[in-house]
Amino acid sequence: MNGPSPNKNYLGRLAIVLHAHLPYVRKNEKNSLEEDWLFQAILECYIPLLKVMESSKKQDACNTKLTLSLSPTLLSLLKNKQIQKKFSSWIKTRIEFLSDLPHEEQAASEFLMRNIKNNYLYWEECNGDLVERFKNLFITGNLDILTCAATHGYLPILRENPETVLGQIKTAIRNHELIFGARPLGIWLPECAYYENLDEILCNCGIRYAVLDGHGILNGSPRPRYGVYAPICSKKGVAFFGRDSESTLPVWSSREGFPGDPVYREYHKDLGWELSSTELQKKGITTSRPLGLKFYRITNNEASLGKKEFYKEDEAIKKIEEHSDQYLLSRSKQLKNLSLSSSFDPLLIAPFDAELFGHWWYEGPRFIENILRKSIKYSIKLTNLKEILLNKPNIQICDPSPSSWGQGGYHNYWLNDKNAWIVPKITKAGSVFVELSSRNFNDAFSIRLLKQAARELLLSESSDWSFILRAGTTTELAKERIDRHLFRFWKLIDMLEKRSIVDFKFIEDIEEEDNIFPEIRIEDWQL
Repeated sequence: MNGPSPNKNYLGRLAIVLHAHLPYVRKNEKNSLEEDWLFQAILECYIPLLKVMESSKKQDACNTKLTLSLSPTLLSLLKNKQIQKKFSSWIKTRIEFLSDLPHEEQAASEFLMRNIKNNYLYWEECNGDLVERFKNLFITGNLDILTCAATHGYLPILRENPETVLGQIKTAIRNHELIFGARPLGIWLPECAYYENLDEILCNCGIRYAVLDGHGILNGSPRPRYGVYAPICSKKGVAFFGRDSESTLPVWSSREGFPGDPVYREYHKDLGWELSSTELQKKGITTSRPLGLKFYRITNNEASLGKKEFYKEDEAIKKIEEHSDQYLLSRSKQLKNLSLSSSFDPLLIAPFDAELFGHWWYEGPRFIENILRKSIKYSIKLTNLKEILLNKPNIQICDPSPSSWGQGGYHNYWLNDKNAWIVPKITKAGSVFVELSSRNFNDAFSIRLLKQAARELLLSESSDWSFILRAGTTTELAKERIDRHLFRFWKLIDMLEKRSIVDFKFIEDIEEEDNIFPEIRIEDWQL
């Protein structure tokens, strides 16, 4: 790295990197659980983060810098007009639930009602087009927007057919360029997972930088001189930034970090679990599920859900101020120690799932707001990944190590006895598709079938389903999703090769439901 400037008025730099992603959860049915995931994330996470960024930018554009990955599946959902229309009725149903509460609970949930209405007002002001708001922040340079693999496929599992990795990356790049008008230079590798020579595929696709877990940097070859406190560059020409565990643990850990504080909102006590099936069905919800309506506080980690106390917003606001100061003071001390021991400009990379801020940790967006507002006070310069590389630092040449940001830095969370059965299924489908994509199909109908088969293959490769199977939550849904997309894939392939059994109704139905990536190209699966 370049040495520090003699006129530098900060101790070092902090780059907060947020990864916003949801699997493609569009479903042709009313009040689906999958769409609940999206709508809760919009209400609790994406809108609050946008509001924080836009408000902070007005006050201090220079120090309002973040890096944000928007996965192609999430972008497709956010841009979908049908989903945008559904969101309004979803919000109104939640408002009705809160309005029907008994007096005491209604008073306790007043903060929630107010915030829901304010966020919905924001939604209406931008006509439901959140992506355009993100794009504006990208244009001004406040946001560095990264892409991700097309459907968040776990790339090390797909490596047996390198063309399937290529299909994930190229489809993502084309989708990003279509939406933002510029090809992405950076990528969030799904689960920060890396394997040997992946950088060559990334470089050939025009990707110039990515985020890895600390293991991927610290076990690099040769071992990086500055550890995770400076980027490295592979021999193929891709820069990699490593996660700093000291900068992330206080934020993401509910046990050892801030989110577990007793005054913060309790995530698990949701009104949806409290209401009877009759009360839910009156609003068109057929099964018990979380509604995204939570107005109790953690109280203490030992308290059962039945003994949680009502949430007090003023106490939570006071505590988030304390925690943001505590976080910045710790980063300031960390950067000061790094500056004393080395002749370089230290950099802290703090990557998180974006949904942590607001959805899992309700106070999270306010925490980000405080970091943006207070960092200068602690002599910390906020930056984003693109800005770092635009300053043309001298970067050490190192090849990163295979790794992920799963426990221990390994791949076992996405490849174990609960989900390994997926691998031969998607590998076989990938092999067949790669072979078919290399044939010279010239007729429009064959190309139509191949394009939809490519979508179904991509959707079956999503790492979300492996994660859910390992975690043990909604496992039936995950199995159903994998089986659904692979069934559709094989039926399309069968129709391609046996024209006598063409089912046009089937084709039209899945084209309407799985209408992701309109710009998909079969040649993207060709090395």
